[in-house]
Amino acid sequence: MDAVTGLSGSGPAYIFSMIEALSEGGVNMGLEKSLATLLAAQTTLGAAKMVLEMKEQPSKLINMVATPGGTTVAGLKQLEESKVQEAFIRAVAAATERSKQLILQ
Repeated sequence: MDAVTGLSGSGPAYIFSMIEALSEGGVNMGLEKSLATLLAAQTTLGAAKMVLEMKEQPSKLINMVATPGGTTVAGLKQLEESKVQEAFIRAVAAATERSKQLILQ
């Protein structure tokens, strides 16, 4: 149950953080804040729907939408260099461990 708390209980805040960061990236590139936030949220919703409806692993979906040498690959390279995926994994682990600690109190 602690792992469910670490992933699903805390996960919405992680996704909100991701949407906020995507939105800020859009603002930095010249979009209005409200449009950037809408686009980031709709993009997140659409990606989640693809995972649920296509029943494919996210890694396969990444390969479906990322053209070699294209814009998506350029962005993914930055995420990889920043170790974003590892940060999400560590966030779930930290929340899971905290859940275990709270039960023991």
